[in-house]
Amino acid sequence: MIAEKPLAEQDEKKIFLIKDLLEDKKAENIVILDLREISSVTDTMVVASGHSDRHVQAVSEFLLQEMKKHGFYPLGSEGLQGGRWALLDYGEIVVHVFYDEVRQHYDLEGVWRDAPVIFDGRGTENNYSVTE
Repeated sequence: MIAEKPLAEQDEKKIFLIKDLLEDKKAENIVILDLREISSVTDTMVVASGHSDRHVQAVSEFLLQEMKKHGFYPLGSEGLQGGRWALLDYGEIVVHVFYDEVRQHYDLEGVWRDAPVIFDGRGTENNYSVTE
């Protein structure tokens, strides 16, 4: 399902900054889900994979540092040193970076399968209109 409700401009910029930073560090299978209508915990979930535990760590640390450079600080983070599953909580956006086997086990995309897709990881961004 493609998300139809427009994103606020600031949220859209932050979401696609995260996507671009993940791509810069060669994160794989990036999926961005719109949870605004189905979750009270967060508005957007970003899920990405690393090909090794060190890659997961590198991607997560890079994202954390680069987001700080842009003025975005996480409310919390978990698993940065473990390399299996790192979580960065930016409030309205929660980022999960998984080692692929762990991602398959927890299957967050399956859990949230009813969520509209903002970005599907195949290089195509769904057309989102931005609110003024």
